[in-house]
Amino acid sequence: MFAKKHVAGYIPVAERIARKTLVHGTHTLMTEFVLKKDAVLPAHKHPQEQTGYLVSGHMFLTIGDEVFEVWPGDSWMIPGNVEHQAKIVADSVAVEVFSPVRDDYLPG
Repeated sequence: MFAKKHVAGYIPVAERIARKTLVHGTHTLMTEFVLKKDAVLPAHKHPQEQTGYLVSGHMFLTIGDEVFEVWPGDSWMIPGNVEHQAKIVADSVAVEVFSPVRDDYLPG
């Protein structure tokens, strides 16, 4: 699968947060998140392992009981079924990969 950059296709996740599935395969799915300043991604968990990379911006990411200050170039891994949340300090863009594929993130 190959995808060209396109401005369409973003889906609201929470207030001031949107996501777009970029590409997916049999075992992984890559998503871009656009997170606006002062947004809060509520605490949640899911069975998929999640790895991420902050492209731009600034946020605080809570994974389980640990809080991390995240800057561009930082990356993380969240095991499946571990609660996590984020507080966005500045407009940010993050790219995350989920495995196995999140069926709820598949396009269409």
